[in-house]
Amino acid sequence: MDKVNMEEEAVNTEEVIEESMDNIQESDEKELNEETKEEESVEEATAQTEDQESGKKGFFGKKKEKKDKKDEQIEELTDRLKRTMAEFENFRKRTDKEKEQMFEVGAKSIIEKILPTVDNFERGLNAVSEEDKSSPFVEGMNMVYKQLLSSLEECGVKQIEALGKEFDPNLHNAVMHEENEELGENIVSEEFQKGYTYRETVVRYSMVKVVN
Repeated sequence: MDKVNMEEEAVNTEEVIEESMDNIQESDEKELNEETKEEESVEEATAQTEDQESGKKGFFGKKKEKKDKKDEQIEELTDRLKRTMAEFENFRKRTDKEKEQMFEVGAKSIIEKILPTVDNFERGLNAVSEEDKSSPFVEGMNMVYKQLLSSLEECGVKQIEALGKEFDPNLHNAVMHEENEELGENIVSEEFQKGYTYRETVVRYSMVKVVN
């Protein structure tokens, strides 16, 4: 083969190689464009799906915010029940307090009716002479008197201390006054009628004489 033919063959070979490289480059660019389009399509589809899901969530979320009629009725009935229970508790406390007050009033009324009997026992026993105090009759009356006082004390009735005590207008009723240098000022010097309390409340004031 001569030199001219060899050069022509070399040129032909270079042309074939360049053409092949161009075809390969065009094919790569085509594949790259197709892959880019597919990725864009996938991203677009994903975005649409997310938008749809977001819309569904928003729709269902709004639906959940709205209460069911049954739930509203349950809340209303529960509130009414709580109010009724509170009113009943207040009524029970008020009724118990009224019953206690009525009992206190009734007890005081009975005690006030018994106290004159106690006074008569005391007057009768004080009128007995020293010779008759040892008689069975007087001893029996004295035992009944002590038993009556013990029963009243068990019920919450107590005598008010007055003689020799400082005058207290909340416990004593001064009906007489006197001058007495031996006793201090405003001291009870004599007791005409005993006073009584029932559960720390005065049933009858002590009738006394007070030193000015």
